[in-house]
Amino acid sequence: MLHRPSTPPSPRLPLRPADDAYIGAQIRDEVAADLRRGRGAVTNRSGRFEPQMREAEDDGWGSLETLDAFKTEVTHEKPKTIITRNDSPDIAFDRSINPYRGCEHGCVYCFARPTHAYMGLSAGLDFETRLFVKEGAAELLERELSAPGYQPRTIAIGTNTDPYQPIERQYRIMRSVLEVLAKTNHPVGIVTKSALIVRDIDLLAPMARKGLAKVALSVTTLDRTLARKLEPRAATPEKRLAAIAELSRAGIPVTTMVAPVIPGLNDPEIETILERTYISGAREAGYIMLRLPLEVRDLFQEWMLTHYPDKLRHVMSLIRSVRDGKDYDSTFGNRMKGTGPYAWLTGRRFEIAAQKIGFNKARTRLRTDLFTPPNEHGRQLDLF
Repeated sequence: MLHRPSTPPSPRLPLRPADDAYIGAQIRDEVAADLRRGRGAVTNRSGRFEPQMREAEDDGWGSLETLDAFKTEVTHEKPKTIITRNDSPDIAFDRSINPYRGCEHGCVYCFARPTHAYMGLSAGLDFETRLFVKEGAAELLERELSAPGYQPRTIAIGTNTDPYQPIERQYRIMRSVLEVLAKTNHPVGIVTKSALIVRDIDLLAPMARKGLAKVALSVTTLDRTLARKLEPRAATPEKRLAAIAELSRAGIPVTTMVAPVIPGLNDPEIETILERTYISGAREAGYIMLRLPLEVRDLFQEWMLTHYPDKLRHVMSLIRSVRDGKDYDSTFGNRMKGTGPYAWLTGRRFEIAAQKIGFNKARTRLRTDLFTPPNEHGRQLDLF
């Protein structure tokens, strides 16, 4: 294992001919395929705050073959609070809950990957294998909802990492949080790409009948081959369509999120995704343009070099065309949709298709007037 001073990633990957030497230089840190099987990222470079960068180097004796395959490791953490607040002007919620840090789905494009650097870990393979469970989330939520003067507004869940990722089957943190929200009649909006959400229909359906719950299913592609490479441990496209149908039949409002739209890779599917999800029962729809903040830029380009090297130049050129010539633009109002002719064309395609199919005829607005604060343990109950 070599150690060298950590340096920030280059501002932009040059567009050069994709010859063997160039590709080898760009992905010299690539982890062997058999060691990262079923994962999205192809490298595991040190986090951006680390004083040293570590990379594996074959000494000529085949030493790399002795490394263990990446396995999911779970750490329990005890946060002091569970509701995260924000004042971003271009998103529709001001509070959210993330039951987990990291995400086993392994979506290579995930804009949450850079947050793992705050834990001293890599945004690459560490993000999808070194996971953190927020222990006691339900109890924390009850305490925060009991705070004097708390004013209910929709809590968004799944806006950072997926609350229904595979480890939720075992730890059930999302389930416990949802039980608190159901008990207190608190509105919730959920974003996921997992079919596991149907497990909680028994909670979500009664909440939806009261106007307290809605769900957005992220459908990135209907191509099984692309989905397997792009988001390896997320539900297959067919299972997501089936989940939309089951949620819709239960009376739960479902939104289709075509997210992210990757120019030159999955954007030809926009109309087909909208058609299939509408047939399945979704009645609202939205989209988000691919975002490549910090380490995600290099991780995505490494992934392209590994899986679609012939498309790299074209895809990156289109991405920069919607980001004012940069790999990413974090400006509020621009970061979700992009700017420029290609971004405008994508938006118009989406709007025309959604309108033609029948999406967005009505918007689901959740109620806040039914909220009943939980009785905190040890607090005297109301007499009347």
